[in-house]
Amino acid sequence: MDFTHVGNLNDLQSHSRYTITLRSKADASAYKSLILFRLAAAEDGHEQLYAMESACPHLGADMSHADIEDFGDDEHGSLVAVCPWHRYDFDLTTGHSETGLRACVFAVELRPSATEDPTSRSVWIESPEPAAGGWELVERRPVSEEFAVTNGQNGQSAADLPQCPPSTTTMDLEPVVPEADAPKTLVEWAVLILNTSNPVLKVARTRHAVHLYRTGKIKSVGQNSKNAPKPPDTPPRDGTAQSVDPGKTGRRGKGGSVKSRISMLHALANIEQWAWDIIARHGQAYPYMPTAFFSDFARVALDESKHFSLLSARLEQMGSHYGALSVHAGLWDSAWETRDSLLARLAIIHLVHEARGLDVNPVTIAKFKNAGDDESARVLNIIHSDEITHVTAGHRWFTWLCARGGEHPAPNAQPLDPVATFRSNVQRHFAGALKGPFNVTDRAQAGLSTEFYENLTGHWGEKDFAEPADSSQPKAVLVPLAFAGEKEKALELIEEAGEAKAIVSYEA
Repeated sequence: MDFTHVGNLNDLQSHSRYTITLRSKADASAYKSLILFRLAAAEDGHEQLYAMESACPHLGADMSHADIEDFGDDEHGSLVAVCPWHRYDFDLTTGHSETGLRACVFAVELRPSATEDPTSRSVWIESPEPAAGGWELVERRPVSEEFAVTNGQNGQSAADLPQCPPSTTTMDLEPVVPEADAPKTLVEWAVLILNTSNPVLKVARTRHAVHLYRTGKIKSVGQNSKNAPKPPDTPPRDGTAQSVDPGKTGRRGKGGSVKSRISMLHALANIEQWAWDIIARHGQAYPYMPTAFFSDFARVALDESKHFSLLSARLEQMGSHYGALSVHAGLWDSAWETRDSLLARLAIIHLVHEARGLDVNPVTIAKFKNAGDDESARVLNIIHSDEITHVTAGHRWFTWLCARGGEHPAPNAQPLDPVATFRSNVQRHFAGALKGPFNVTDRAQAGLSTEFYENLTGHWGEKDFAEPADSSQPKAVLVPLAFAGEKEKALELIEEAGEAKAIVSYEA
């Protein structure tokens, strides 16, 4: 029986539940998502650690917020996880359910840690299935503050963890849940949030919608509904911040002054507002996408709302506020222009633009630290860690589509090569070279090996460009999906000379 190392026990003390994402070392398109439950220690002092698949085997509900119940008598009792959607119960040890279904559960072992501390122990989870080369840990993340430990274990409490304070009051805003025609599915919530013009209300609705989805108050994604609402061509803005053309926002400096750092943070807060479109638009266009796809991008949307709140709060601490400076909607253009292809959306938005953020973030954080702004650097570190997982989500579902033969494969279609398909999408739908220096380490953690992006130039708009004969994608009419020229002016947040032209990328 093979096991995969997922961390040290000391690193699992802040929360009682963690999402674990594994990737095959031999097949980078193979991912597994698990939930690790750390329950209260037994009376004999032994840790109670359980791992199971993250999606309910019934209809794919996210099990991260499953209730844990003790069934049976004291002598023969068993702990079960109860699905939040339909209350199916699954034994945490065997996976057995009274419904006849069975969930995949995985043994958890504690082993001596390879540290100088003799009391330190490492956590190993039974590998999901035999795989050449084994599995590697991609992400280990606390589920949410609802499962934070509040008794100060390991010297940490929920109050010590990164918080997401709202930037302004929602007292004078619309209700979070509309009084008429309240959304009933995740797609309906996504469209409502896209149509919400006030950024603070957008954050509040995002948190509420994701909570409803995770806890079973929403029991349907809604991507197959014939009456699903259509997402807006352009999400509205309420005037909190003046919107101008991308080229008119002005230079933001290099972070040496407070004014420059405020300008950078304000620009980033503006970026963090478009996360629901991939659910609202592509969820309906590709209804065969599994529930895990929607769970992943609901989490991305929640992250983006957290980032906006953190950035807004930091602006207020620095004597400014969101809306004090002008903003542009240039980043929405790329989201809109990738509306007709999920492969293109994942490639250009997540694996080009967001991956560029991974290259630039460490440089930006270092500049804030050098300026003595440790609190802003802390906020940017939180954002950077989350952004790695967003690129990972893009890679996971891009390679998933490739493995099934594309977006609309013919019967018995052969898998597409992910690297060739990515490079083909960039060549056809992006203008200009992918610029380094590249953050090879964090890109690799997200699944992007150098063969994806090195020596790659997009040729969109070139009249004499001909696709390579061995292109893994079907021929397509060239349509504008992303630009390097004018868009890079919009992303020019740090360096005037062109070395680093984005801080944190955006989620469309």
